[in-house]
Amino acid sequence: MEEKRIELRKKAMSLPLLPGVYIMKNVHGEIIYIGKAKALKNRVSQYFGSPNGHTVKVRKMVENVHEFDYIVTDSEFEALVLECSLIKQHMPKYNILLKDDKGYSYVRIAGGDYKTITAVLQKNDDGAEYIGPFTSSYAVKQSVDAANKIFMLPQCGKVFDGKIRKTRPCLHYYISQCCGLCTGKVSKAEYSEAVSQAIRFLKGDTKEILKMLESQMEEAAEAMDFERAAKLRDRIRAVSRMQEKQKVVFKTVEEQDVFSMAESENTVCLAVLRFSDGRLNDCEHFFFDKTDTPESMMTSAVTSFYSMRQNIPRRVTVDGALEGAADVERWLSEKKGKKVTVFTPQRGEQVEVVHMCRENAQEKLALKLGKSGKTVAVLEELRDLLGLSTTPNYIESYDISHTAGQDSVAGMIVFKDGKPYKSAYKRFTIKSFLGNDDYRSMHEVLTRRFSEYEKRKDTGEGFGKLPDLILLDGGIGQVNAVQPVLEQFGLSVPLFGMVKDNRHRTRAIAQNGGEIEIRSNRRVFTLVSEIQEEVHRFSIAYHRNKHAKRNLTLSLTEIEGIGEKKAKSLLKHFKTLTAVKNASVEALCEAEGVSRKNAEKIYAFYHKEEET
Repeated sequence: MEEKRIELRKKAMSLPLLPGVYIMKNVHGEIIYIGKAKALKNRVSQYFGSPNGHTVKVRKMVENVHEFDYIVTDSEFEALVLECSLIKQHMPKYNILLKDDKGYSYVRIAGGDYKTITAVLQKNDDGAEYIGPFTSSYAVKQSVDAANKIFMLPQCGKVFDGKIRKTRPCLHYYISQCCGLCTGKVSKAEYSEAVSQAIRFLKGDTKEILKMLESQMEEAAEAMDFERAAKLRDRIRAVSRMQEKQKVVFKTVEEQDVFSMAESENTVCLAVLRFSDGRLNDCEHFFFDKTDTPESMMTSAVTSFYSMRQNIPRRVTVDGALEGAADVERWLSEKKGKKVTVFTPQRGEQVEVVHMCRENAQEKLALKLGKSGKTVAVLEELRDLLGLSTTPNYIESYDISHTAGQDSVAGMIVFKDGKPYKSAYKRFTIKSFLGNDDYRSMHEVLTRRFSEYEKRKDTGEGFGKLPDLILLDGGIGQVNAVQPVLEQFGLSVPLFGMVKDNRHRTRAIAQNGGEIEIRSNRRVFTLVSEIQEEVHRFSIAYHRNKHAKRNLTLSLTEIEGIGEKKAKSLLKHFKTLTAVKNASVEALCEAEGVSRKNAEKIYAFYHKEEET
């Protein structure tokens, strides 16, 4: 495998420094990845160099590469166009592929005398009435849900035939979101009227419905039927509220698509919000493996999205930078036949739109991974605050603990997906020197940690896994002590220190260029504080345990003939000093390395008072 990688890297180093497209193939000659490059030599050679900076998916892809071809183009734009065309043609396994598998959506009206209204993804020949088709399943579902709640139609899935069987109503009835048809208290005429109004509402006859409801309410009031008048009043209010919600959501948002991504360790969620006339009319989500930088993945996602679609808006809004934004803009414009603008908003209402899209991506990713949306959000905020290229889903933190230079130890904790990952915690005893030197201790610990990485990096687990971020308990001094270690091993892991104030509380994050204030960002501040407190707790707990054992060992070494080795053996066997004191001579002899003569002296040492 290594020989093949070296061979491919040698071939890659001979490529020209020109724009173009490269095509990766497996041993069977099948195309598994297609990419574009500004400079073919630089881009392709990266794959076959050190795997340290590669994601899991890229490593797997590289392992399956048997050969590669390339096509030189005249410009980066031509490379982009060719890449899109080839990806669409070959659908390579390791490319970001956003399939347009959305079908048309319908509103289904089914049942005899007691009709129900539901949102469905296909039209069947089942005798039901269908309204549609609609391109947005999101909009259809939202509208049907609203109509059922406003007109208090059943949402429980029960089938009502010609005869109503009285049953106990569900929760929707008690929270006034269902008329309670199953109770038998609703007449056929009353229910049919509600269904008819709901259908007209779904067809967009909102103004006519309001006029009709207001007329019916006045008639009911004149007839002294105040209960019915109240119900109609509530229905009018609900329809009016919904009408307000369906007005222009954002004044400056016209026809546009908004893209944003949320990342976990290996998975990315892409959210796309589609606006028309200021209204959100569709929302799509896609999941794919993490392969590259956010900028590169966003470019691939946008081009893949529109490769399968003809309806391109005049404006494409992206959350963050886009690799080759000008080329993407030109490609979209030529595909649409009109000018398309690609931009990243910096202020105003458009920022709110992007924020909404980002929250959607975060929530969908959190749901898929079984996490909370807040966890995904705070990790992305930490990424942006520290200027990281990827979201720090796997964070290692280190702290040194000692008493006046004695029993010096270090603790390493791991936060995975924003939560303590205790199975990955590690303890270190400082071995290279005695005394009080936190900088030297931190240097030793990180050297030992990454020495283990070199041995186990092929496993991708435990010490064989590189963190996305290292946080040291300390300031710039600790950072400067550890940075040479990373350089020694040729690693580019982001490294920062956690600075405390005079009250021992987290204040800022230290880096080579100074400090980054974090108290203004509450969520990031809370996370970093939690990490700092946890690594301090873990390291000091280990130190106290080690210090206590040392004191116990020193107590035993006061006995003639008992050195440190035999003292440790006794403590290992009896667990506590009290147990050693209470043991008989015969029991003491059972400890490894302890002779009967030793046992007798130990027994005599702890029973002096009894003998006198």
